[in-house]
Amino acid sequence: MKNCSPLRIVSLLTLIVFLGLLNTQCKDNPKQSTAPEKKETDIVVNDGFSVEILGEGLGALRHMTVSKNGNIYINRSKLKDEKGILLLKDTDKDGVFDEEQSFGDLPGTGILIKNGYLYASSNTGVFRYKLDENEEIIDLEHPEKIVDGLIDKGRDNAKSFVMDNEANIYVTIGSWNDPCREEGSGKGIMPCVILDSAGGIWKFKADKLDQTFSDGTRYATGVKNAVGTAWNFKTNSLFAVVHGRGAFHDFYPESYTAKHSAELPAETLYELHEGDDVGWPYIYYDQFQKKKMLAPEYGGDGEKTGGEEAIDPIAAFPAHLGPNDLLFYTGEMFPEKYKDGAFIAFHGQSPELKKGYLVAFVPFKDGKPSGEWEVFADNFSGIDLANPDGPVQHRPCGLAQGPDGELYVCDDLGGTLYKISYEPPAN
Repeated sequence: MKNCSPLRIVSLLTLIVFLGLLNTQCKDNPKQSTAPEKKETDIVVNDGFSVEILGEGLGALRHMTVSKNGNIYINRSKLKDEKGILLLKDTDKDGVFDEEQSFGDLPGTGILIKNGYLYASSNTGVFRYKLDENEEIIDLEHPEKIVDGLIDKGRDNAKSFVMDNEANIYVTIGSWNDPCREEGSGKGIMPCVILDSAGGIWKFKADKLDQTFSDGTRYATGVKNAVGTAWNFKTNSLFAVVHGRGAFHDFYPESYTAKHSAELPAETLYELHEGDDVGWPYIYYDQFQKKKMLAPEYGGDGEKTGGEEAIDPIAAFPAHLGPNDLLFYTGEMFPEKYKDGAFIAFHGQSPELKKGYLVAFVPFKDGKPSGEWEVFADNFSGIDLANPDGPVQHRPCGLAQGPDGELYVCDDLGGTLYKISYEPPAN
């Protein structure tokens, strides 16, 4: 056996000690080498809140629902090679989604877990998948059809929906004709026959299969397009944020300026009960005058009021912000001011504010708005909307509340999923 030099012995001992320390550190911190690096985001939130990017490039993400074990189901639109529904799982419960699954052949918007089923909508109807005790789908290939054959003419065709606790499902059927105007004319269709099958919210039974449009009842009418709806279990009533119409100056320059077209009408929030009429297309809501105004297609000139039979909105927002989802916060993570209040995902931008692509918050007390709306999370666009220097990056579309009270936001432009959490500031 050859003699080892003192230098070689010291080197070997050093290596052994180093490997031993490394092994001990790995045992003490088993996730250290696998934990993903948090991605930077330009989203602006208030002190105490933080934003984390959980996924990117996930497709045209619309609405979301969260299972009791924290898995997220997301409906998608504008499919190419993608399946309609995306499932994200956190299998090791470390707060990071590590498994992705896609299923379903139909693009759509609405999605909700309720009473042992995953309900989802296409652009013509609603279907459901049976769930197991972990709220995971038993049969991915054979969903049951709740209702189909709802009108789809390509514009404002998202069939978003909500459910109450009485096995009723409330489905939005938006209008494809923005002002219900006669083609090639400045006159409105009178009466607006579109209201017979669209421009409202219809009620169906959630536990009855193979329904058609004729099986439903019109719950609320005059609702041009309500992509964002929510059932408030505190008030036991339906709420909806509604897209306003456009094109005032284009057709009626004698009464409306380009500024009017940019800043009118308001996007509106309503509490709806059976038989309510919101007033579209005969009226619109002017947030500056705080009045229901007669639409120009039906004799309006920017000064005549109308809609005496229509209900008033409970909140109004700047024009063209494009509300696409509504969520009442019931979690414990956020400060007390947010409890039972409404979050709204705005999908467009306001020429008046030169802001947009944001999540707003409306405080509520006793089931009613208790203060002015405010911006909760801003700068999803990634650019200065007052002086844009490039394309918009993200458009908030869907909202969901996590098991611990965190707020999830997804966008249908960049396919990004965000998580907004809260931790009280140290001081």
